[in-house]
Amino acid sequence: MGERVVLAPFTYAVYEKQWLAQLGTGTEARLPQSRFFLVRISATNGGTSEGYVPNLTLEDDAGNSCAELSNGDGVPHWTGYLRVVKPADTLQGNLVFDCVPKHYRLKLLNEEGRAAYVDIPLSFEGDAPTVDIPRRDDTTGSLKHPK
Repeated sequence: MGERVVLAPFTYAVYEKQWLAQLGTGTEARLPQSRFFLVRISATNGGTSEGYVPNLTLEDDAGNSCAELSNGDGVPHWTGYLRVVKPADTLQGNLVFDCVPKHYRLKLLNEEGRAAYVDIPLSFEGDAPTVDIPRRDDTTGSLKHPK
């Protein structure tokens, strides 16, 4: 992640990932079958004509794949599903998948069917909010909250 991958005519970069238990809140929340997995990418068209960024897939260590979702409701900065990029323009945003949390590689393709992979390690940093846990005061026995 973070390195540029050239797969003509596009140059790709994968910047961030995020696991989500839902998209949105309240009655409008959208729930996944497993977990939503957002992957923030950029794709720059280095060609001389419009190009289509193909729909991408994730592959796990066993070779199983998880297809990109075509519905981006509730996804912040969603790239869209049908993506046309003009020459010298860059598409940036989030892809969305619904898959079981594990180690994946993002499979990138070009129009000729050549593939390149971006390793996406499994981690959950930043997924859970920080929670202040009250502690017992040794002298009084009462609970005290951290400052």
